[in-house]
Amino acid sequence: MIVDLHCHSTASDGVLAPDVLVQRAHARGIELLALTDHDTLEGLDDARATADSLGVRLVNGIELSCVWSGATIHVLGYAFRRDAVALQQAIADLHAGRWQRAETIAQRLEAKGMPGALEGARAIQQELGDSENAPARPHFADYLVRAGHVRDRAEAFRKWLGSGKLGDVKQHWPTLEQTVSTLRDAGAWISLAHPWQYDFTRSKRRRLVSEFAQAGGHALEVVNGMQPLEQVGGLSILAREFGLMASIGSDFHAPGDWSELGMYRALPDDLRPLWRSFDHEPGEAMAR
Repeated sequence: MIVDLHCHSTASDGVLAPDVLVQRAHARGIELLALTDHDTLEGLDDARATADSLGVRLVNGIELSCVWSGATIHVLGYAFRRDAVALQQAIADLHAGRWQRAETIAQRLEAKGMPGALEGARAIQQELGDSENAPARPHFADYLVRAGHVRDRAEAFRKWLGSGKLGDVKQHWPTLEQTVSTLRDAGAWISLAHPWQYDFTRSKRRRLVSEFAQAGGHALEVVNGMQPLEQVGGLSILAREFGLMASIGSDFHAPGDWSELGMYRALPDDLRPLWRSFDHEPGEAMAR
């Protein structure tokens, strides 16, 4: 069975509308899909309607932002109850925080001689698809390209929006423990997203995984797209050490040679796939 448990639509920072994304997943032979937009459930209804019409099994998904040891961490939740009060409140708080962050990014860019960034980023976001969520850094990057301030998106992140730059606005995200608790309250299966993408030492990454497991997390995203094989091996060791299941996903945002739905490295045979638990507690795999 072809599975993809990590992808993004125009409800957050992807380029395909939720229904179009599901159509593409179906065309690529994906049978089990989780739409995991950042801090929002906005795209799930359209995605589910299309998935039902095509016979694709869609599991509720979300990628929540949180903080651990001063760094922004992403946690994936699956097969949860959408109406859980704690989850709804957490999403509302994150929604407001993302708008505040977008406004701050725009103010900082204007101070550097690049006015109109919020309106420009929002316009680009709306061109991709209707969304009530704040524009994200990729939308700002595309605006800077369109306005002639940079040559391409890579330069926008390198000069203005990447880690440590003026557009890297630190949010008051909830803690890792709070986020895991919120998802557990909603009956979710919980995975730590792309643990190798954080700029950590080996010992700090191990401590992150240890504290994630202690907080009640269930799995590691051992395979994230076409990441190097040595990273898959390192994360496999951590999953075994802490008794965690394994999840996989493309982390799809836009079509491309190295980013495509259902495209990822193979999962080691001895690890326990998270998705085989979706029909059991604590989650309701097809919660609507």
